[in-house]
Amino acid sequence: MPMVEVENLEKDYGKVKALRGISFYINEGEIFGLIGPNGAGKSTTLKILATLLKPTGGRAKIAGHDVVKEAEGVRALISYLPEEAGAYKNLTGREYLEFMAKLYAKEEGKAKKMLELGVKLSGLGERLDDKVSTYSKGMTRKLLIARALMVKPKLAILDEPASGLDIVNAYEIRQTMRRFAREEGTTFLLSSHNMLEVEFLCDRVAMIAEGRIVELGTPEELKEKYNAENLEEVFMRAIGTEIPEPIGGEGS
Repeated sequence: MPMVEVENLEKDYGKVKALRGISFYINEGEIFGLIGPNGAGKSTTLKILATLLKPTGGRAKIAGHDVVKEAEGVRALISYLPEEAGAYKNLTGREYLEFMAKLYAKEEGKAKKMLELGVKLSGLGERLDDKVSTYSKGMTRKLLIARALMVKPKLAILDEPASGLDIVNAYEIRQTMRRFAREEGTTFLLSSHNMLEVEFLCDRVAMIAEGRIVELGTPEELKEKYNAENLEEVFMRAIGTEIPEPIGGEGS
């Protein structure tokens, strides 16, 4: 049974159709990317799977649990990190992770182990004992990724996990996700408009445009199908957009 099953999912905001009947599945232990431009329906899909929004039509299941009818059971299996998430700025990084560990784990021993894992995953070293208000955006994002993963979710739902980060921090976050998927068997669903980043990280990707899935497969399969050098070219061709000549190329 797949970890995630999405079938003909629809979501309307009044007269605006954010999702127009999308379908895909994610296997256990897979890193799956939902990619497309802003406003394509990525965040709406993630919020439905995280039980924060109810779909207008269709259905979605996580580990066999319906996200609407069994929302509480789904929440026990997932961790969700929105794009604009923040941490409590008046706490140190360590205090924040400790607070979240105690919130998730009822037993003191389990909370301690969760905190130890969070400290390791953050990679923040001595800076963990500084207040979050002194952190850069990259440091805060690494702290939040650690919080999302230290609970060892069956499914980690990450909305633009490396949004706005520099090359070093984005690389470190990608490595953390890869390592965690490999060592813990966690399934990842991440959204991004950065198709090159997703190409390096994901086992399979679904491309979404105007609320519809326009392509789905491994990065290599899609590049071969469209005779493309990267996923950006695949996306442009999949939606029928002409790829412009590079600056300095023929005709310049």
